[in-house]
Amino acid sequence: MAGIKKAGYEAATPIQEAAIPAALRGRDIIGTAQTGTGKTAAFVLPILNRLLEGQRNVTRALIVTPTRELAEQIHDVVKALAAGTKLRSATIYGGVGPAPQVKALRDGAEILIVCPGRFLDLVEQGHARLAKIEVLVLDEADRMFDMGFLPDVKRIIKAVPAQRQTMLFSATFPSEVEFLASSSLKNPQKIAMGISRPAHTVTHALYPVPSHLKSQLLLALLKKTDTNSVLIFARTKYRAQKVSQQIERAGHKVTSLHGDRSQGQRQSALKGFKDGTHQIMVATDIAARGLDVESISHVINYDMPDTADAYIHRIGRTGRAQRTGDAFTLVTPDDNDMIRILERIMGNPIKRETIEGFDYTAAAPPRAAGEARGRGAPREDSRRPPRAAPTPKSYGRNRLAPRKSR
Repeated sequence: MAGIKKAGYEAATPIQEAAIPAALRGRDIIGTAQTGTGKTAAFVLPILNRLLEGQRNVTRALIVTPTRELAEQIHDVVKALAAGTKLRSATIYGGVGPAPQVKALRDGAEILIVCPGRFLDLVEQGHARLAKIEVLVLDEADRMFDMGFLPDVKRIIKAVPAQRQTMLFSATFPSEVEFLASSSLKNPQKIAMGISRPAHTVTHALYPVPSHLKSQLLLALLKKTDTNSVLIFARTKYRAQKVSQQIERAGHKVTSLHGDRSQGQRQSALKGFKDGTHQIMVATDIAARGLDVESISHVINYDMPDTADAYIHRIGRTGRAQRTGDAFTLVTPDDNDMIRILERIMGNPIKRETIEGFDYTAAAPPRAAGEARGRGAPREDSRRPPRAAPTPKSYGRNRLAPRKSR
């Protein structure tokens, strides 16, 4: 309670109200919730409460998550809420030297927040002792599936004790995640908090534009927008870097977050964006989940994502914690199918906007050899081949479409 008060919590969010009592009773949980609703505290608080009693200096809780950024965010929440308890947490992920992580394992940090690849490496090397694990959390399970981590997650599940509490959180439930849940959880309590459509605190707008004028329109949009905290999404690492350079040349304070940056560069970019050193960050979908920056006022999709749930997670970076936010998407005729899907999910047309004085008729320059293409470019951080753009007929199979009860 002291940690809760110090962190500034005054009232539980709906996901916390629903999940915390069940977790305190030791129930397995399957949870879905909109981003920015306090889901992390919903599983961290019951874990901390449980670990206050019992053995110290051994690992008793394991939280598995898809990205380094999300691991660090969860770690920050644990540290804030565990203040004064002497409970320790540690992060384990690739891209950094393993020595501090090996030491944390040897010292017996009570809570581990891990990405699957590096953690399994250390398990195989005999550094991690999992016999005392009491609680297993699988966070962003669908994202781990998208990134090809499902086999690793299954190996982790086999490595921890069968007698444990398991909490699985996933924004959507493709068949692979449903099978994982059914095979690894016992009589779980299901908690759903309206992930089927974007947060009501976000205002949406589409900016139709020819493909070759996207960058110019983006710069024009930034000129007429309050750019104190703007997150821009591009489809590929190459495009994110290119767009970031164009924005910088236009005089804005900008940074980028994508898979070609080292862990140190990524942490520096996040820190600079959070503290206002950089007012704009250009990112790939590596940042679509787990990026918790309270004050983001605008999300701009330089490229339309290729699934509706990816759109929802991207724009979920703004309008958090009941704040309002704006989501702008630059769209070309190639995006019409996805626009129709989004409008069916939202139940309303999305307004189209134009920028006064912008020349939408400017001719396209000669195409540079080897330039990355738009919609056919591969998605970052996915081990699977890129999916074709959805069509209106596929709406019934879309992961956000209502499922029939089984």
